[in-house]
Amino acid sequence: MQPKDLLVLTEEFGSPLYVYDATTIEQQYNRLTKAFSKVEKLRVNYAMKALSNISILKLLKKMGSGLDTVSIQEVQLGLHTGFEPSDIIFTPNGVSFEEIEEVAQLGVQINIDNLSVLEHFGTKHPKVPVCIRINPHVMAGGNENISVGHIDSKFGISIYQIPHVLRIVNNTNMTINGIHMHTGSDILDIEVFLYAAEILFDTAKQFNNLEFLDFGSGFKVPYKKGDIETNIEELGKKLTKRFLAFEKEYGKPLTLAFEPGKFLVSEAGYFLAKVNVVKQTTSTVFAGIDSGFNHLIRPMFYGSHHQIENISNPKGKERFYTVVGYICETDTFANNRRIAEIKEGDILCFKNAGAYCFSMSSHYNSRFKPAEVLWKEGKGYLIRERENFDDLLKNQIMVEV
Repeated sequence: MQPKDLLVLTEEFGSPLYVYDATTIEQQYNRLTKAFSKVEKLRVNYAMKALSNISILKLLKKMGSGLDTVSIQEVQLGLHTGFEPSDIIFTPNGVSFEEIEEVAQLGVQINIDNLSVLEHFGTKHPKVPVCIRINPHVMAGGNENISVGHIDSKFGISIYQIPHVLRIVNNTNMTINGIHMHTGSDILDIEVFLYAAEILFDTAKQFNNLEFLDFGSGFKVPYKKGDIETNIEELGKKLTKRFLAFEKEYGKPLTLAFEPGKFLVSEAGYFLAKVNVVKQTTSTVFAGIDSGFNHLIRPMFYGSHHQIENISNPKGKERFYTVVGYICETDTFANNRRIAEIKEGDILCFKNAGAYCFSMSSHYNSRFKPAEVLWKEGKGYLIRERENFDDLLKNQIMVEV
């Protein structure tokens, strides 16, 4: 998208505003499927926790994607959008057994990462095939909050507990139809991913009725010019070769599945905010915008980097600014960042705002959530209205005390 397009959308729909470029999502999806084009049965399940707007889900469905879900509500959104239950996998962590049963009754693929839940489910529902999520104890991830493959992670069943899994399977006569792994997010070295894949293959050999192997995702995207990213093309070449060899060894065709979220939508997203104030202190120049971590919490939550551009003055002389929000506590998006000269009323554009941005927004300080727009074929489509005061009051009950 061009800055002029983003400025037009801000004029039309106001700020702050989330904008998603459909072309970028399509390009990322096609890039992944092309990298694994030699795999006969490839399945891409979009991890919808990254961005769950139903128009985005519909766009991905048209491209052939399935869904990776982590809550009954995400499953319901997927079904509402038109996905078939067979196109959805449910990979929760720490949810109630009742929620797992409710999802299973909808015909959705269940992915279990807890021995006690596995035994309970196998005892009550032995005829329902399930996938097992393993923890390969391979560390990957750019931040401790998104590195989930380490030995103390709450995610997955340890590979050292596979004998326990086999005991449960034999005792309950349940069917394991898939093995899943996830090492974390922001994978920098594909050799680490391939090493974890070998652990998945070794685990899979111990189950006779598998239909698919799910390699999760966690692919890193570039956050700024020259930034490193996961080499999907090289990964596709190396993992495809190994997967096809394992299929022959296993003796039957298998589906190779991935669950990309950030990889598909991060670079497609732009967050637009207006500068309310420019404030000079003894050592800092603050650019205060009409938003805060109530709309974009990732920089405050785990130090994520979002490139910030002044699209109102793109050719202006660069100066150093600390970009902050209007929340009444520390609310910093960037410290001493070089940005084209900023004046009050300018529109700042935050890049890589497609994943885990709107989906993590809140009503903190009783602020409204922003609108969302889908940019497709040169036109902006409103896909979520900006909230109003009635939205803040919804579900609240005033009582006389």
